[in-house]
Amino acid sequence: MKICKFPRKSKLQVYKAYTEKQNKAHAKKFAGVPCDKRVVFAPHCMRNTAVCAAEERAGHYVCTECGGCKIKSISELVKKLGYEGLYVLKGGRAIMQLIKERKPKAMVGIACFFEGEQAFKILEEYDVAVQFVPLTKDGCSGTDTDLAEVEKVLLQK
Repeated sequence: MKICKFPRKSKLQVYKAYTEKQNKAHAKKFAGVPCDKRVVFAPHCMRNTAVCAAEERAGHYVCTECGGCKIKSISELVKKLGYEGLYVLKGGRAIMQLIKERKPKAMVGIACFFEGEQAFKILEEYDVAVQFVPLTKDGCSGTDTDLAEVEKVLLQK
């Protein structure tokens, strides 16, 4: 006799479901935070390292808008909307350092689903409304995101 088993969810499916749930839970609070109290974190793996002219800081890079990757477009929109800043992170641990230093009320994180899940969990103890935008292509370099989706999240009010 065969026993019917439910298919097991992959880790990616679990991360995706968790981040979608958290985005919905934080959406109203995020929308209530003025743009000048919001920060954007993007992963360094989106940089085109062959041409990138970003300035390196302790835990992040500062985009110089060289045009080598999509971070330039994100940076321009962040400035246009009056966000507190865009930080291109070297790693996930830099989030905590910047949260402690900048004390934002809201954050947009662009990352792979795993890093997105980790950020939500890390920030649970802080009063920061988080919205997550997934990478459309992940990995350790040459990653990508949907600019229309980033813009949609950045414009939330």
